[in-house]
Amino acid sequence: MKALIFEGPGRKTLKDRDIPVIDSATDAIVRMTKTTICGTDLHILKGDVPSCTPGRILGHEGVGVIEQVGAGVTQFKKGDSVLISCISSCGKCEYCRRGMYSHCTTGGWILGNTIDGTQAEYVRIPHADTSLYPIPDGADEDALVMLSDILPTGFECGVLNGKVQPGGSVAIVGAGPVGLAALLTAQFYSPAELIVIDLDENRLQAAKRFGATNTIRATGEEAKQRVFELTENKGVDTVIEAVGIAPTFELCQEIVAAGGVIANVGVHGFKADLHLEKLWSHNIAITTRLVDTVSTPMLLKTVRSGKIDPKQLITHRFKLDDILDAYDTFSKAADTRALKVIIEAV
Repeated sequence: MKALIFEGPGRKTLKDRDIPVIDSATDAIVRMTKTTICGTDLHILKGDVPSCTPGRILGHEGVGVIEQVGAGVTQFKKGDSVLISCISSCGKCEYCRRGMYSHCTTGGWILGNTIDGTQAEYVRIPHADTSLYPIPDGADEDALVMLSDILPTGFECGVLNGKVQPGGSVAIVGAGPVGLAALLTAQFYSPAELIVIDLDENRLQAAKRFGATNTIRATGEEAKQRVFELTENKGVDTVIEAVGIAPTFELCQEIVAAGGVIANVGVHGFKADLHLEKLWSHNIAITTRLVDTVSTPMLLKTVRSGKIDPKQLITHRFKLDDILDAYDTFSKAADTRALKVIIEAV
């Protein structure tokens, strides 16, 4: 089968690999139909994720069709169309019982990280019964690819952790796919202000289309001043960091209001300073989280009902044979205006 292989920092190739086989009774083999590229994949290629070693097939998102199931799989059978969760969960360990699927002792974020992932023609899914979701008849598979990772990530790590409230003020720092997913799902709670901060005008235009009340094309002190102008010099109740670099995390600390929350979503490969000399008395909370995908069933319902349309995040389409071009397009988003790319494996 064809597969996208991580060869070490800055290097990737499309190669032939053996089709995966059942390794445990709870495994399923899924024939991929559609997958995508995540910002986390770019972090891996930068060398920010040491747990992902050379030779790994990348990717942790997508939809497909069950090709084979292990003897212990009871919820799925060959031929079923499924949504693949970016998080694998056994459903039985201490962390899974607490709803922290991302910390499953035999799962978590392993696809495209510590085991081979979805940017291939086939993938092995551990804990299939609790790591796959059936695709309803007539569902839009393109939209559902967005439910593998970015929509639950933006919602759980950003909106829920950030305690977005009706009438509140929210600033999202970073208008990439996850930041825009947070923007879409923050509107479930009717905040009065939804401010999006980025340096890419195309992404800010997308943010306006998706429901932002204001956009700011600036960073640092200029961005801070603009936020304070929009919030009567108070700052915002919720700041969602959706970039993953030190300067944007420090900006979040500058614009959070007293009593507010900084919800970190970005993947940080290097240290970032925490300015407790300024924040110790501000009654703020800072949250971190790896998505648990506990919200996926609910998000599936909202997408099917038409309450939100994550398909609008898709800007480019490629075949698996052209996945290197897809990476080039996605990694040069400022020039290509890419948000999410769909890669068809069939």
